[in-house]
Amino acid sequence: MSTTPTRKTFWQISSVGEVIFYFLTAVTVLVFIYGLYSRFARYAQGKEDPFPRLNNVGTRISEATRIAFSNEKQFDRDLVGGLMHSFILWGFLTLLIGTTILSVDKYAYKPFTNSSFYVGDFFLSYSFVMDLMGLLFVAGISIAIYRRYVVRNERLWGKHTGYEDDLFIWSLFVLGVGGFALESVRVLGWQGGPQDFEQASFVAYFLANSYDWLGVTASQAEAFYPVVWWSHSIVALWFIAWIPYAKPFHMLSSFANVVTRDPKAGARLPGVPADPTADTATEEIDDFSWKQILDQDACTKCGRCSSVCPAKASGRPLDPRDVILDLKTYREDRDAGGEDVPIITDGGTSVIDSSTMESCMSCMACMDACPVEIEHLTHFTDMNRQLVEQADVDSNAQDIFQNVMQQGNTFGNPARNRPDWTDDLEFEIPDAREEPVEFLWYVGDYPSYDERNQEVAKSLARIFEAADVQYGILYEDEVYDANDVRRMGEELLYVDQASQLIGAFENCEFETIVCTDPHSFNTITNEYSEIDFGEYADDPMMEVPVEGYWNADGSYDVKHYTQVVASLAESGTLDVPGALEYTVTYHDPCHLGRYNDVFEAPRELVVETGCDLHEMPRNRADSFCCGGGGGGLWMDYDEDPKPSEERLREALEDTDAGDAVEKFVVACPMCMTMYEDGRKTGGFEEDIEVVGLTELLAESLEEAV
Repeated sequence: MSTTPTRKTFWQISSVGEVIFYFLTAVTVLVFIYGLYSRFARYAQGKEDPFPRLNNVGTRISEATRIAFSNEKQFDRDLVGGLMHSFILWGFLTLLIGTTILSVDKYAYKPFTNSSFYVGDFFLSYSFVMDLMGLLFVAGISIAIYRRYVVRNERLWGKHTGYEDDLFIWSLFVLGVGGFALESVRVLGWQGGPQDFEQASFVAYFLANSYDWLGVTASQAEAFYPVVWWSHSIVALWFIAWIPYAKPFHMLSSFANVVTRDPKAGARLPGVPADPTADTATEEIDDFSWKQILDQDACTKCGRCSSVCPAKASGRPLDPRDVILDLKTYREDRDAGGEDVPIITDGGTSVIDSSTMESCMSCMACMDACPVEIEHLTHFTDMNRQLVEQADVDSNAQDIFQNVMQQGNTFGNPARNRPDWTDDLEFEIPDAREEPVEFLWYVGDYPSYDERNQEVAKSLARIFEAADVQYGILYEDEVYDANDVRRMGEELLYVDQASQLIGAFENCEFETIVCTDPHSFNTITNEYSEIDFGEYADDPMMEVPVEGYWNADGSYDVKHYTQVVASLAESGTLDVPGALEYTVTYHDPCHLGRYNDVFEAPRELVVETGCDLHEMPRNRADSFCCGGGGGGLWMDYDEDPKPSEERLREALEDTDAGDAVEKFVVACPMCMTMYEDGRKTGGFEEDIEVVGLTELLAESLEEAV
C-alpha cells in the first residue's frame, strides 16, 4: 500500500477497456469536429457582413475573453444569475483544464521522463482546486435547476423552450455529480479506505467517509468503481459529441459572437449599396449575413432580452428572443428540406409578421441586456427594409415617409415655417448661414413644429444667450435628420435627407454641431460619417454634398445639448444658480444613454439647478424606453400599459421619494411627447409634471434675476 499522494489513471480498467475507451474517444472527436465544420460551413452560406468583424483579431479575442470570464453581462440586472453562470463557467473550464493536465502527464510527460508530475504537493493542490471548482460547478447547476423548475423564472420559458434545454442542464448536473461520485468511490476503494492525504479532495473524502459510515466496504467500492467510471466516461464523451449539434454549442458560438461583435452595433446600422441593381432583399434566410446567422446560433434562450423589452411589456407582438429563434428554427427547417416561406410579410404565412417588427422601438435594451452580444437591431432593420421593398409598410409610417419626401420634415409642414418658433423670443437667434458660429444648433423636427417642444427649444435659446456664446441655426434650410425613418426601413430616404442636411452644414462655418434631440445626435455622430457619397456621384436624383465621406476625420464635433451646457456650466461660462427646490427624477433617453453613454452631464445639470434628484430603479443603461423610438411615436397600438405610463408609474411609486416626486425631467423631444401623452392616458396629470431639462435650467436662471 502506497501513501504517496497520487492516484492511478485507469485504475480497475483493463487493457481491453482502455482500448475501447480510446476508440470511443476517437469517434467522439470525429463527431465533434464534423459538427463544428458543418456549423461554420453553414455560416459561409450567409452574405458577407457589411462591417469588419475580424480586424484586430488579437484585441478582439482578449476583449472577448475579459467579457466572458468576468461574466459582466450576466451580472447586469441579475446578481444571482451572474453568480450562477460564473460558478458553471469557471467550474466547467477548471474541470476541462484538469482533464487536460492528466492527459499531458500520461501522454506527454511520462513517455519522455519516465516519471509523473501528478504526485506529492502538485497532486494535493490539484485535488483541492478540482474539488473546490467542481463544487462551485454543481452549486451553479443546482441554482439553475432551482430557478428553472422550482421558481420557474418567467424569462427562462417561451415557445422555443424544449427538451434540449432540459437535457442540457440535467446532463451538466449528471457530469458534475458523477465526477464526485467517481472520485469518492476511488478514495474509498483504492487503498483499503480513505487516506489522510485524500482530504485535499475534501468533497470526495467526505462522501467516501459517508459511504463507509453507511456500511460500504473498500472492497465493494473497488468492485463497483468500473461501473461508475464507465457511466461517467460515456456521459462525458456523449456530451462532447453533442456540443456542436444542440444547445451546448452556445459555449463556442457565444464566445465567437463576442469576438466578432460590432462595438457600435445598433448605434450605427449597415448601409445599402447605392447600385439599384444590387440585391439587398431579405427574402431568404441566406440573405442574412454570416454574422447574423452566428447571432442566431449564439442565442442561449436566456430571455434577458425579452425581460427588458418595452414592446413585450406593453403587450405588443414582439419578443426579441422569439424573433432570433424563429429565424434559427426556420433556417434549420429549410436545411432539413422544409417548406420555403417568406421571411416577413404583412399578414399571411411568413416567418415573422410585419406587426412584430413595427412594434420595435429601437431602444436597444435587448442588445444591452444580451450576454452574448446578439445584434437584434440589424436583423430587425433588414426586415423593416424588406417591408418597405414589398410596400407592406403601415399606413402611419407611409404618411411619415411622404411628409419627409415632400416637405423635409415628419410633420408635413412647409419648410418656411420651421423657424416660426423663434418669433416669440425677445431676441433674434443668429443665422448660421450668414455668420461664423462656434455652435451650429440643429434644432430638429419636434422642437421646430410641436408646440410643447417649442418651449424646450426657446429655453435652450435663452440658455445660449445667457452664456453669451456664438451659436446659430439653419432656419428653413434645416431638414429632418431621418434617424427613425432609417430604423423603420427607409434607407434611401435616410440617405437623401442626410445629403440635404450635410449640404446645409457644409454651407456654414462652425466648430460644433449641437443637437436638441438624442436621435439626431446619434445619427449625425455615428451614421452620417458612414455614408460614402462617392457611390451616389452619378445619381441625378441626389445632390451629393461632399466627395466621399463626410466628417470622416472627426474635424467637426457633434454634441447633445446637455453635454455642451454642462461644459459651459463647468467652465463658468454659464452660471446656473441653484435656485430651485423641486423633488425630481430624471429619465435617460435611449439614444443618449444606452446608445451613446451620455449619463452624467444631464444629472449634473439637474443638480446644478438645486433640485433634489432621485433615481428611478431602471436608470442609465437600464433605462426603460418611452415608446417613441423606431417610429413608435407615429404608430397606433392597442397596449396596456403604454411604456410611457409604466415609466411614470415607476417614477411615482418606485423611486426613493415615491409620490413626492414633482417633476419628471426629460432631455429628448420624443420623450417629452410620449410622456405628456402618458400623463393624460395614465391619469397622472395631477400627480407629476413633465419638464424638459432646458426648461428647468431656464427657470433656475430666471429665479436668480
